[in-house]
Amino acid sequence: MRQRELIFTFLFLLGCSSIALAQTDRPDGIVLEARSGTAVHQQADQGAGRRLDVQREQRALQVLFKVAQTKIVSAADAMPADKYGFAPTDGEFKGVRTFGQEVKHLAATNFILAAAAMGEDTPTDAGDETGPETVRTKAEIRDYLVESFAHLGKAIGAIGNNDTAVKSSPISPLKNPEATRLALAVEAMLHASNHYGQMVEYLRMNGIVPPASRP
Repeated sequence: MRQRELIFTFLFLLGCSSIALAQTDRPDGIVLEARSGTAVHQQADQGAGRRLDVQREQRALQVLFKVAQTKIVSAADAMPADKYGFAPTDGEFKGVRTFGQEVKHLAATNFILAAAAMGEDTPTDAGDETGPETVRTKAEIRDYLVESFAHLGKAIGAIGNNDTAVKSSPISPLKNPEATRLALAVEAMLHASNHYGQMVEYLRMNGIVPPASRP
């Protein structure tokens, strides 16, 4: 028993004295080290050149934004005008939005979050994420959707611009100071992707293969 205790103690002390946790990809270039059970912070020279490249991150987000925009707008185009009022009614689908309401909600949220990212007031016609009451037909809803992506694209293009203030949004879990332009743009894209999935389901229920899924 005594021998096992000594071995355990030796291994424990050996581990404590040799642990080194390095995170050279941290934006601040900080290296974290633990020696003899004590954590110390020191600047890592090798990580000094690995700061967050704002322009590079912006370009990457713009690529993903373009992909999402293309898929969503093409899905909106694929649904016939007379099916924009379609909504499944059986089982757990009871009371869900129609296809047209899904698209309007997605677009209204784009407008709201893009406005916050640009430091602007929430658009009054966005309603409670429902979109303008006057926007009803397929053509009107599609135009509203395309315009919403144009505003979101401007917000993404402003990432890194410290001259433009950012506001928190009442529909976002991100509040100041967590509400950054990058974070709000990503939130809008996550939300849009979620509703794209619902649009795809509605299309397939009507025998339509989403354009993004076609050979």
